[in-house]
Amino acid sequence: MSQGEAAGCTTAKHQDQGWAWMVLLAAVVLQGLTLGFPCCIGVFFTDLQHEFQASNSETSWFPSIMVAVLHGGGPLCSILVKRFGCRFVVMLGGLLSGLGMVSSSFCKSISQLYLTAGLITGLGSCFSFQAGVTVLGYYFVRWRTLANAVASTGVSLGFTLWPLLSQYLLDEMGWRNTFLIFGGILLNCCVCGAIMRPVQKASGSLPQSAKPEEEPGSRAEEAQLSNGASPHHPTLQQHTKRTKCFQMLQKYLAFDIFCQNKGYQIYTIGVTWMMMGFALPHVYLVPYAIHNGVEERKAALLISIIGFINIFIRPLTGLLSGHRVFTGRRIYLFSLAVLLCGLSNFTCVISAEFSVLILYCVILSIAMSGVGALTFQVLMDVVEMDRFSSALGLFTILESITLLIGPPLTGLLVDITSDFHYVFYNSSFFLISAALFIGLSFCALEKKNKLREASKAHLDNPSRYLYSEMPTEPKAASQSPPAVEYITSI
Repeated sequence: MSQGEAAGCTTAKHQDQGWAWMVLLAAVVLQGLTLGFPCCIGVFFTDLQHEFQASNSETSWFPSIMVAVLHGGGPLCSILVKRFGCRFVVMLGGLLSGLGMVSSSFCKSISQLYLTAGLITGLGSCFSFQAGVTVLGYYFVRWRTLANAVASTGVSLGFTLWPLLSQYLLDEMGWRNTFLIFGGILLNCCVCGAIMRPVQKASGSLPQSAKPEEEPGSRAEEAQLSNGASPHHPTLQQHTKRTKCFQMLQKYLAFDIFCQNKGYQIYTIGVTWMMMGFALPHVYLVPYAIHNGVEERKAALLISIIGFINIFIRPLTGLLSGHRVFTGRRIYLFSLAVLLCGLSNFTCVISAEFSVLILYCVILSIAMSGVGALTFQVLMDVVEMDRFSSALGLFTILESITLLIGPPLTGLLVDITSDFHYVFYNSSFFLISAALFIGLSFCALEKKNKLREASKAHLDNPSRYLYSEMPTEPKAASQSPPAVEYITSI
């Protein structure tokens, strides 16, 4: 490592202090620019429909692709983070995001918008966001729960400011010029990336995010060569390619964790199913309000209300979930928050009056704050930190599939029935069923672990469970078994 690189690194002893808080501030801004950005697309929904003469289903593909790529680009982001480090990936994401929105301002069809704003901007946001989340895990250990909760307030800030800014710029200069300005705003991700210096594990060692690793498959190849096989033998080359492919999938998509860790398996499946309905209110709330006679400025204000309340609730949720009482129990708080999200949709179905919609936004924002603050913290609880980047890759690529197909399918249902209520019915179904699945599955897993511990204790000391007529010496109190956590690797 050169002297210049060494000077730009932060040592591990500075975790949870000093420059770590600057990195946290950058992460707040970064999440507002990336995760918070798609929430404003609903403001442009009606204008894009009129501009390109598109249906609800066709128009909803645009934000769906953006959000799906934002989450589904995790494996590619993991590869880039391993190879180039978090700082480079965040800055690359900023460039792609800005380029995508600038290109979108010149689109002549809705399909071109899928490529520019959907794919390019979504991929750039993915790089910036996921690399930013990963670097927090290296800068914070003791205050990791609080750091994740505080960083997620950036999403709340984005939810608050993006819709208001979007509606103002849309009224003043139209959607094309607005998208052009958005391209310049998203370039600020590069500034946030510049702040995220690599973490140096120890004096003289390479930075954490740029540490070279052994080439996948090299051990298998060395074993074959040690047995006298020629490196150019066709069978050996084919075997080596298969080994490398398998180890790359295991390394960056964490299939081994998914198969062995029941907690990670349940959580990933539950969140993937949840995402079928989680994004629906964000996409269709503004069009729903406008369709029912609410003024456009007031309709855009609804999303901002959700974001504004989240600013205050998310840190409180992070502090609450970080308390030792909830150690090993954060998954149940997450399930409760998802359940409340699903139930809140019935408030919106009751009436489309502006006052009722405000009440809906208040309830939804409280529930969303719990989901947002706990999603990645629970994932960090489920898997070890050194595999977090890989686990995050598989986690996000699976949920991106449902994020992609959820809004367009619901939009097709709305086009057929001309009834926006199906948006909220669908959202409630997926959210409530996901909450019940996650909560009950982890409860069953915990009971199974308790039975296993009890059975193990019985086998280790069977005399405790037998009657004896002979007097015995008093025994010291046996040490109680360790607390059972819901995270297991089988």
